Amino acid sequence: MQQFNFNYGSQTVALNLGGAAQVQTLAGYPPADITDIQAALYAGLEHEMVNSSPLRQLVNQQDEVTIVISDLTRLWQRQDLICTALVNYLLDTLGLPPQNVVVLVALGTHRPMQPAELAKVAGNAYNRVQVLNHNCEAETAKVGTTSFGTEVKVNPLLVGRKVILVGGTVHHLMSGYGGGRKSIVPGVAAKSTVVQNHLRCLDERQPHSSSLIGPGKLADNPVHLDMTEAAAFVNPVFGINAIPGQNGPSGLVCGHWLGAWLTSCKLVNQYFGVPIAQKADIVIASCGGYPKDLNLYQAVKTLLNAGQAVKPGGTIVWLAQCEEGGGAPDFFDWIQPLRAGRLDAALREDFSIAGYIFYASIEVIRRCGRVLLLTQIPAAELDGMGIEVFNTVQGLQQALQCTGKQVYIMPTGGNTVPYVSAK
Repeated sequence: MQQFNFNYGSQTVALNLGGAAQVQTLAGYPPADITDIQAALYAGLEHEMVNSSPLRQLVNQQDEVTIVISDLTRLWQRQDLICTALVNYLLDTLGLPPQNVVVLVALGTHRPMQPAELAKVAGNAYNRVQVLNHNCEAETAKVGTTSFGTEVKVNPLLVGRKVILVGGTVHHLMSGYGGGRKSIVPGVAAKSTVVQNHLRCLDERQPHSSSLIGPGKLADNPVHLDMTEAAAFVNPVFGINAIPGQNGPSGLVCGHWLGAWLTSCKLVNQYFGVPIAQKADIVIASCGGYPKDLNLYQAVKTLLNAGQAVKPGGTIVWLAQCEEGGGAPDFFDWIQPLRAGRLDAALREDFSIAGYIFYASIEVIRRCGRVLLLTQIPAAELDGMGIEVFNTVQGLQQALQCTGKQVYIMPTGGNTVPYVSAK
């Protein structure tokens, strides 16, 4: 009997893969988490920079500085500790007055955070300097127009000030990798700028995604290239890029806002990009358990990653408990235009990031012969998505046929990115 255990919410579930011709595990292997984030950060600010002088040579006591950090959904980066150490460095080591430093949370088009949430993401920096939400629909400053035609409008706190970017680098569905220049667009840009940029996810002529975008894709990726041009108008003075670990960052890559970030991308692909010789008949992917499968919006990254490893017409088995249900309404509400047969048209009319993630998920589902989902979400709520929903392990097991099949299992599907390696 070939039995394998998978994390599911706070539980572990077992599936019997008996009769499979081959079973292979796909997983990334990051280094150990940093034990002293302040020491790692100070090394990156003063001695271990990529394509940059030390920060003390780029910022002086008279400068006004804006630190851009990620929101609560990306707290794995431990930007609370990074931000605290960075503000301490600027104030206590470089001697900047507190009124010269602002921490700006890169919300993109997300909701504003409450004071307690701001304190959580900024750490003790919240008690030393001003910490503000970005508002994509408030007044912005135009800093240029990209060669793609995107009018780049950003938060006024990025104009006439020294800008430091703090973010985490991960594989990203649209822009190849997250972090870096993404802190500018969509992070602290006007909603109109975000929409212009993200519409490049879609093919200009056909009702599907552009073939140029996808996890790990940077060359010729119009979303990434447009973001990079936009960030260059701001020209941040420094970048701090966190590399994911098990429960926090496993590394910090600091230096030039673009050069250091590109270096971090190579490391992320080394740790989490998993080469495969060919795609499999069946891919069984767990999100990794709680909190990665708290809701469908969070869990869908596992589906998208599994889609990279399954043959057209193959089967994905997706384990996502989703005790909070679908999650963000702006994700789950797209099921209505899907049921009406106008998902592509609706997204082009009123583009949103959540809408595109839903759209990309449907593309993966339609490429598969079957998607079997073990979840707490009632089947009726997912009707129309093309997913076979199971609320018990026993029901899923009965539907799972592995005999003679090549099977990949992904125990931590949310941060495992398979790709077919060049022969």
